[in-house]
Amino acid sequence: MKAKYLLIGALCLLAACSRPALTESGLDPRNFEDVYDGRPTALYTLRNAAGMEVCITNFGGRIVSVMVPDKDGVLRDVVLGFDKVSDYFPENNLTDFGASIGRYANRIDHGHIAIDGKEYQLPINNDPHTLHGGPRGWQYKVYNVLEEGAQSLRLQMISPDGDEGFPGGVTAEVEFVLNNDNSLSISYSAVADAPTVINLTNHSYFNLSGDPANHKIEADELWLNATCFTPVDDTFMTTGEIVPVAGTAFEFRIPKLIGRDINADEDQLRNGRGYDHNWVLDTAGDINEAAAELWCPETGIDLKVYTDEPGIQVYAGNFLDGTVKGKGGVAYGHRTAICLETQHYPDSPNKPQWPSVVLRPGEKYNSHCTFAFSVR
Repeated sequence: MKAKYLLIGALCLLAACSRPALTESGLDPRNFEDVYDGRPTALYTLRNAAGMEVCITNFGGRIVSVMVPDKDGVLRDVVLGFDKVSDYFPENNLTDFGASIGRYANRIDHGHIAIDGKEYQLPINNDPHTLHGGPRGWQYKVYNVLEEGAQSLRLQMISPDGDEGFPGGVTAEVEFVLNNDNSLSISYSAVADAPTVINLTNHSYFNLSGDPANHKIEADELWLNATCFTPVDDTFMTTGEIVPVAGTAFEFRIPKLIGRDINADEDQLRNGRGYDHNWVLDTAGDINEAAAELWCPETGIDLKVYTDEPGIQVYAGNFLDGTVKGKGGVAYGHRTAICLETQHYPDSPNKPQWPSVVLRPGEKYNSHCTFAFSVR
């Protein structure tokens, strides 16, 4: 009998040892082991010497959690997401939480593009426009894992000619590097076998309090290195204008609380239902110059954004309404997070006066973004 109990104890110990440990954010890696469209998904965990942790799934190249220390040294998960990979599947939830967006981030007017005089019609998924690459953009596909390290992850997307209506085959890569200074660098690259358009970004939803159940981003402070922004019509489509922020609710060159002017009586705020606009950065592509800074007075956590892109889309979670429940069963309510999407301007394919997004054979697309966390 004693031998029997010893055997049972040994088997239980073996099972415990083989069980994947939970991440600092409480994620169970087994909940990300799945198959979608015949391809395996998993969770990849990056940790640096300072104790920061970033979890990423290759489904959609999504950042699932980001654990950073607050002013008291307590680790906080500062992005929205789900506890299991199946919740990211489009048949369960249509969300962009943490996603590597492609082939074209943001909106394209009525899904129409023309390259070298040839016209293409893309599927409409944000009536009346195409948004974030279409209804089955890259955020709903499984990326190949090219290289995995303790502090880095390199993913690949192979997008065939005609994928979501876009011309040309594209091979793209996205690399995440967690640095020891508590910054997360994201590098994108792509090549194409025929002329196409490309505009890649990360779509993380940030709540620097780590408590989206109780904290809205209106209580946080935002600074933007931008003199102008691109206004939109009532379908959220850019008008083609570039207008100064001075004297409007879109003035963030002096840091201010996001909630100070978000409900001001301005046409642009009504059109966007709050902030859901692209700011024209004054950084001239200099990745060493900060493009944006977000600060949570409650936790002291500060986020600076660096990019070589010409624009940044600020989306204040206006369409979050509590119907989606994320990590820990928390209902993500109205304005419980903010997105800071580095990018070319929305609908650039149809606005030749703006920086081009056309990628041709023999050229290489490159884009860089760094999310740098600290405490103040």
